[in-house]
Amino acid sequence: MSYETRTADFRARISADEKIEASDWMPDEYRQAALKFIEMHANSEIMGALPEREWIPRAPSLRRKMSLTAKVQDEVGHGHMLYRVAEDLGKSRDAMIDDLINGRTKFHNVFHYPTFTWGDVGVIGFLIDGAALVTQKALLDCSYAPYVRVLKRICAEESLHQRHGEDLVLELCAGTDEQRRMFQEAVDRWWEPIMHFFGPPSNPEKDVLLHWRLKVDSNEVLRQRFFDLYVPKLWDLGITIPDEALEYDRERGEWNWSEPDWDGFWEVVRGNGPMTQTRLAWRRWMHDAHGWVREALSESGVRAA
Repeated sequence: MSYETRTADFRARISADEKIEASDWMPDEYRQAALKFIEMHANSEIMGALPEREWIPRAPSLRRKMSLTAKVQDEVGHGHMLYRVAEDLGKSRDAMIDDLINGRTKFHNVFHYPTFTWGDVGVIGFLIDGAALVTQKALLDCSYAPYVRVLKRICAEESLHQRHGEDLVLELCAGTDEQRRMFQEAVDRWWEPIMHFFGPPSNPEKDVLLHWRLKVDSNEVLRQRFFDLYVPKLWDLGITIPDEALEYDRERGEWNWSEPDWDGFWEVVRGNGPMTQTRLAWRRWMHDAHGWVREALSESGVRAA
């Protein structure tokens, strides 16, 4: 059977909503697209732990320190579960981490920005984790079965993270005028990066992830879903959203919103975000400083064998 025929048969399988296992034959284009996508997700979980990690010592109570520590631990665990899934597609975990810390692969745009106040931690836990949950729940219908299985656990834990963020935000918004201003100011700074989170409008003819059903919903569908869930919640809290065009169009059944600065988005994606190099330097230092742990585990494995 020719490569083209096998590819057509494979395409028919995913069009019929069949799931693909790591041991199945798959076209090179599918394998590379799945690997790149899952690797970027893993990178984002690892790098996404850093903005909140910075706030563990500065959290306002022991309870908040403990809950934030647990959340950061979960995020790092998610990254390593995803690296394990990606390994079956043909790239080692060591190679993926080496590419990440040396700037050869990407991580999500929202983790390239600084955190200035405790209000930023609220935005990350409530809105950014909320946006992540919207995208990850949609991926439960994707075509690659090992990714779906690990996402079921990740989504369950991300739901807890989002509830943690919501609890933090409710505390801020029910607090002093200064606390409310702190959260409002954080929303004002983060709104455009959150709009960037979903990416520019998808072109179905060119989006390889949609073509192979590694994604099943377009960027705009996901963004509209986020609006449906979180804009009413923010308005109920008395928080102003920094977009004068944002309103629900009942005739179209969609939200109108202002297009963000996509040039700025692409600058961040290319590795030129305000905290990109700082966070990569931290991750490189952590990798190098804890190399002795990997060496010890490797030597123990040799002795056990």
